Amino acid sequence: MPHRWHVNILLVRYAEVGLKSPSVRRYFESVLLDNMLAALSRDGIEALVDSEQGRIYVRTDRVDEAAAALVRVFGVASVSPAIEGGSDMEEMQRTAAELSRSVLPEGASFAVKARREGNHPYTSMDVGREVGSAIFLANRDRGARVDLTRPDVTFYVEVRGKRSFIFHRYLPGPGGLPLGSQGKVVASVHSDRDALAAWMLMKRGCRVLIWGDEHAELLRPWDPRLKLVDRPTLAEAIEETKALGAVFGYRLEDIDRIREVRLGVPAFYPLVGMTEQEVADRIEGIKEPGTIL
Repeated sequence: MPHRWHVNILLVRYAEVGLKSPSVRRYFESVLLDNMLAALSRDGIEALVDSEQGRIYVRTDRVDEAAAALVRVFGVASVSPAIEGGSDMEEMQRTAAELSRSVLPEGASFAVKARREGNHPYTSMDVGREVGSAIFLANRDRGARVDLTRPDVTFYVEVRGKRSFIFHRYLPGPGGLPLGSQGKVVASVHSDRDALAAWMLMKRGCRVLIWGDEHAELLRPWDPRLKLVDRPTLAEAIEETKALGAVFGYRLEDIDRIREVRLGVPAFYPLVGMTEQEVADRIEGIKEPGTIL
C-alpha cells in the first residue's frame, strides 16, 4: 500500500543565535537565512525558507539533498527531515503509525517525545501517550516495545498551533555563529591543519579569506562564497583585504614559528591546545559532517 505521508519539510534549529538580544538575534537570523539560501543555491536546490518563533522551516521537494547542504551551514545546530500535517490527534496518530512501519526494525524499542505550543484540547503528555499507542499497535506484529529510557528509535511530535511536525532524526550541524556575522580575517592555508584552523574561525562567524594552496578546497563545501587572495605574501594579502587578523594552524609544538609572526594585526592559533589526535579527529569531522565537530 502506498504511503499517505511523505517527508516534506526540514526543521532547522540554530545554536548560539538564540542567546542574543532580540535586535542582535534578528540580524544573526537574517545572516543565517542568507547563508542557508546560498548553500542550497550552490547545489541547485529550490526551496522556500522562512523563520518563526526561533525555528526555521525549509520546504523543498529535495529534502535529503537540502539536509546534506544545510548541515554544513555555520550557526545551524541541527536539522530534522519531518512530515508536516494538521494538529488533529487522529491525523497525528495515523501519520506516526505509518512512519513507524518504515523506521522501526523487527523487535525494536521506541519512545515518543512530544511538545506543544498553542491552544489544543489535549496536553503534550496526551500526544505522547496516544501517538505512542498508535505506533505500538501498528508494529505489534513485529515485536515493537516501549522503552522510555534507552529506546532504539525516538519519535518526536511537535505541535505548533494548527500544524504538527513528526520526525525521528536529528542531523547535527556545526553550530557556532553565522558565517559573516563577525569580522574578516585572512587564513594562511598550506596544510589540512591550517584548513582546520580557518574552519574554527569560520565557526565563530568570521568571514575567512584564504591565502594558500589546494588545501583550501577542504573549506569550499562550508562556504559557497569562499575567496582566495592571490598576493605574493601574507602581509600583502592582509593589507589588500583590510583584514582584522590572521589565522594559522600552528600548535604549541610550533612555538618558534609563532614567535616569528609579525603582521601588525592580531594572530589567531585555534589549534594551540589540541593534541595530534584531536586535530586528526576534527579534520575528519570537516570531511564528514555529523561526526566530530
